[in-house]
Amino acid sequence: MHAFRSLAVFSGLALSLCSNHAAASDPEEWPVRIERQHHAYVVEADGRYVETVETAIKVLKSSGLSFAKDGSIGYSTSIQQADVLEAYTLKPDGRRIVVPPGNFQVSSNQGRAGDSPIYSDRSSLTVVFPELAVGDTTVLRYRLTAKAAMFDGHFSVIDSFSPARYYGDVKIVIDAPASLRASHQAWQLKEVRNGVEGGRRVLEWSWQNREPVDEDTLRDRTFDVERYPGYAFSTFAGYADIAQAYGARADAKAAVTPRIDALAKELAGDASEPREVAKRLYDFVSREISYAGNCIGLGAVVPRDLDVVLDNRMGDCKDHATLLQALLKARGIDSTQALVNAGDVHVLPKTPVASMVNHVITYVPSLDLYMDSTSSTEPFGSLPASVAGKRVLLVRGYRDDTATPMPQRGNNSQRMRARMAIAEDGSVQGDVNMHINGRVAVAVRESFREAGDRVRKDMVRDYFRSSGMIADGTVRVEAPDAMPEQITLDVDYKVDDMVVLPGGFMVSPWFMNPMAISSIVSAQLPDPVRPAGETNCGGTRSEESYEYTLAPSLRIAAVPPDVSLSEGPVSYTARHRLEGQRLIVERTLDDRTPGPVCTAEYNAAYGRLMAQIMKNLRAQVVILRADQAAR
Repeated sequence: MHAFRSLAVFSGLALSLCSNHAAASDPEEWPVRIERQHHAYVVEADGRYVETVETAIKVLKSSGLSFAKDGSIGYSTSIQQADVLEAYTLKPDGRRIVVPPGNFQVSSNQGRAGDSPIYSDRSSLTVVFPELAVGDTTVLRYRLTAKAAMFDGHFSVIDSFSPARYYGDVKIVIDAPASLRASHQAWQLKEVRNGVEGGRRVLEWSWQNREPVDEDTLRDRTFDVERYPGYAFSTFAGYADIAQAYGARADAKAAVTPRIDALAKELAGDASEPREVAKRLYDFVSREISYAGNCIGLGAVVPRDLDVVLDNRMGDCKDHATLLQALLKARGIDSTQALVNAGDVHVLPKTPVASMVNHVITYVPSLDLYMDSTSSTEPFGSLPASVAGKRVLLVRGYRDDTATPMPQRGNNSQRMRARMAIAEDGSVQGDVNMHINGRVAVAVRESFREAGDRVRKDMVRDYFRSSGMIADGTVRVEAPDAMPEQITLDVDYKVDDMVVLPGGFMVSPWFMNPMAISSIVSAQLPDPVRPAGETNCGGTRSEESYEYTLAPSLRIAAVPPDVSLSEGPVSYTARHRLEGQRLIVERTLDDRTPGPVCTAEYNAAYGRLMAQIMKNLRAQVVILRADQAAR
């Protein structure tokens, strides 16, 4: 199924203050606007740096006051220090209302008695601007000092600016030792300086955007940093260096201790075939180790000790990958960690920047198998859509062209059979069988497990009661432990006064269904005002069979037409057959969209097909009483 995701958020403190406002090409329509945004980096040879940021945000309307009222600085407590250099409200007559000491607040994630926090070391320093009114400008200038490099001897940074935002003045300066090997890029920015001064190379770019474009013109839902005004700077020679720098710290954490060895033996049990062993180890880590905390970022590039992870049954992506790597090693299966972007980035920029890979997964070369154990609902052998079909940086065995596989076609599918007997008084007695495969099956399984017996017992009654109907019935779940990616649901129900007679109804599941064709298609209907650009995408398959049996006093007067529609790798068929008092409907949506990225042209054709399918789905079965049908 296509996944239309929102455009990646552009970074920057000032932008975050107005990102929730609707875009407009006329800057006067904005509640706030960014008058000034300056970034200056002073980089040292060992990778440490000082970043100075200045933002000035003008309030244009009263609705912008709540957004401009405060500004927050996020930083890593373990390796950064944040200092506010200036903070004041600037009045139109030039007066400065300096932020008083009581208007500063620091929120920290800290451990007890000086220990590092287990969950996250991110902190924020918030500044509240005094006497703020429409027409005022908030000015915040602060300094972030990196007490240690994210990776020893390296520094890299990347940022972008939205052409749909007003920027009065943007300036970026990077000052680094001339002897430091580095590469850089800038997109749609003006180069002001690029030279050596006193043994240091100084780069400076500027940009302004006082006539922003309408945000509706930015249709692409995948993020390519080179598509927008921005810059990148890096001391890494290539992405292989990033993988090596991460692995230098992470690999040592995947040691096979007596505890790891004993746990691996217990989990593997009687399994000897490597794939089955890997599956059992993966199932443990994905289900028993909850996912939380920083993944890859400042102050978060070294996995925790595995004893800490096991004791707390919790870890971030690095901890997951490291634990799984150690367990596999204990059973004689070699693996390596792999860095990947788990967001909307599918194309890494030419300049290798560490922050472009923000997630870690596991790769087993002998099985050519990727695993992401942070996803508790992902079946063994497949990957979440967020990391499927993307370039990965293998810590060992690095190759520039390495990418994760796309989900296998048919991995996410459903077969549903529904039978409904419609009585003369409009009551319905029915049963439904749903067989679901893939990540949806795992999610449904987890939902039932967490719901408990009481919720399952009352599920039919509560579901129909939410629509004002009186019903009773049961739900039976078959979820084999050996196949977590499969689940079968059997439902029977009896509902009073469900069908209004004479009348009509659309052919659709009358009980909850996680992969109903009608739900899939309605979610993918095109927006006539804002057509989709480039998006993340993928496919699914849903087969539905309906059998309606009518009481002798009822007659079917009309049924939807049969159709067979297709567009590229996507097809839909609907067949209707009348056999006396029975109506049999069979529908199949077979979406073989390869993904992971679909172009705007593909999405336009896809949307047209979805609109055609929806017309058929909305067509109604019309039921009359026998005496009315005879007239």
